[in-house]
Amino acid sequence: MNMPEWLKPGIYGALIGAVFVGVVGFTWGGWVTGGTANDRAMAMSRDDVVASMVPVCLDMARSDPSRTDKLATIRAASSYQRRDAFMDAGLATMPGTDAPDRDIAQACLAALEL
Repeated sequence: MNMPEWLKPGIYGALIGAVFVGVVGFTWGGWVTGGTANDRAMAMSRDDVVASMVPVCLDMARSDPSRTDKLATIRAASSYQRRDAFMDAGLATMPGTDAPDRDIAQACLAALEL
């Protein structure tokens, strides 16, 4: 079978162009794989859940009868131990859960501005 002269450069050009479009699309074009999209969606949903639970955490901190003692303990802790002190005080344990949440504790501390 005889192929025309122009077909070989055309095939090479199409292959090189396809590779170029793929590289540019995934590096600068914002294309992602399904796994990356899933990871980003999970992170965004986690952030949204934490943001929605901050008002509940703040309400629990404001309505706690021993609020002053707990906040004094949290303030006395060093800056890198405040989240753990906040969790130990029970202010980051959401209703219906058994254990405190570290992300919610960090967000509540930021909102309380201790």
